[in-house]
Amino acid sequence: MPSSAINSYNAAPAPERTEVGALVATWDNDDDPATPDRVDWVCSGTMIDADTFLTAAHCTTGWPENVRFFVSLDQDVQGALDAAAERHPGDPAAVAREVAVEGTAHNHPEYPGPAVDTRDISVVELPAAQVAARWSFTPATLPKAGRLAELGPQGLQDVPFTVAGYGTQESQRGPGGHTHPGGGVRLKAPVTYNALNGAWVRLQMTAPQGNGGACYGDSGGPNFAELDGKRTLVATTITGDGPCYATNVAYRLDAPGARAFLAPFVNLP
Repeated sequence: MPSSAINSYNAAPAPERTEVGALVATWDNDDDPATPDRVDWVCSGTMIDADTFLTAAHCTTGWPENVRFFVSLDQDVQGALDAAAERHPGDPAAVAREVAVEGTAHNHPEYPGPAVDTRDISVVELPAAQVAARWSFTPATLPKAGRLAELGPQGLQDVPFTVAGYGTQESQRGPGGHTHPGGGVRLKAPVTYNALNGAWVRLQMTAPQGNGGACYGDSGGPNFAELDGKRTLVATTITGDGPCYATNVAYRLDAPGARAFLAPFVNLP
C-alpha cells in the first residue's frame, strides 16, 4: 500500500533538510469543477535541481481532471495550510498559492509497470524564480548509475541511510480502531539496509535496532545515503508494511529505469 509518513520512534524534526518538500494539491469533488473545493498536502518529495521536484507517480495520478499541484518547502506545511485557511475561508486556491508554488506534473509514461519495476516516479516542474524567491535550498545529489549495486549487500550494510518526509506516525490503537496520527511536518529518521533488487532497495524500520522509518504521506520522499562522504538521494519511498513498523520499500534512483525517466529533466551524474 502507498506510504505516507515518518513514524514517531527514533525520528526527529528536519528543519535543515530544506530541499525536502511536500506535494500540495487542490481539487474538486462536487458538481462545480470550475472551482476547487479541497486543498491538502498529499505526499513528500525532493528538489533535485532549481526547478524540479521529484516524487512518486502514485502521488500525481488518479486525480480528478481539475487537480492542480503545488510544492511547499516549509518545515510545517500543515500549520501553514491551517493558518492560510483562516485567512482565506472557503478559497482552497488562495490557500494553496499562499503556502506553495504551482507546477506541472510529469508522470512516468509507463506507470504502473510490472512489480519488478512499477515505474512509480514523477516530477513536478516549477518556476525556478518563484521557488528561489520563497525558499533557500541546495538541490539533492543524485547517485551515479548502478552505485548501490557497486557497493553490494555487504557494502550497503555499513552505509548510513536516512528517510525524510511529512507523513503520519505508525499505527496506534484507539477506541475507533487503528489510526495514523500526525503528519504535515518534515521529519527524518535513521534506517538500515535490508535488501537490494533491480529497481528497489528495502530498508529496515525496526525500532530495537535504533531505526525509524516511513509511513503514510511519505510517498515520493527521499531516502538518503552517505556515499563517499556525501549525502546522496539514492531512492524514493514507495510502499511498506501497513502498520509502518518493519520495512520501507524505496525506488532506486541509480537504476536504469529511473535514470531514463529523469534524464530529460535534470543533469545526471
